[in-house]
Order: sequence, then C-alpha cells, then structure tokens
Amino acid sequence: MNVMDSIKERAFEVFDLLPSQKQNLVFQLMVNLVPDDVATPELIARHEIAMGEYFQGETVDHEDIDWS
Repeated sequence: MNVMDSIKERAFEVFDLLPSQKQNLVFQLMVNLVPDDVATPELIARHEIAMGEYFQGETVDHEDIDWS
C-alpha cells in the first residue's frame, strides 16, 4: 500500500467516526474543494452512454426539437 492509499484509508476511517451532521459538513467542504472541470464517475458514465448513442446514429436533429 502506498502513502496516498494509506492517507485515503485513514481519512475514511476518521470520516466514519463523525456524527452524520458533521459528515454532511465535511462532505460539502470536500465538494467545494473539487475544481469545476473535474468529471465525476457519474458524468463519465453519462458521457459514455451519450457517445454510444451518437455513434449508433441515435441522435435528434435540431429541426425536430420544439424549442418553444
């Protein structure tokens, strides 16, 4: 196990010791520290689905969308 893995493991252990209200506070702090241009696993999964649909020709023309 490398040093970063050890730090992450310890951080999770400490996080689990916190009461839920403080866990929420710590989580919000962590979210605010992440740069806006970092893709989350959820965003990556959505992108992969969208690209798969695109490459299979499952797209909609702009003319076919009711933009009103």
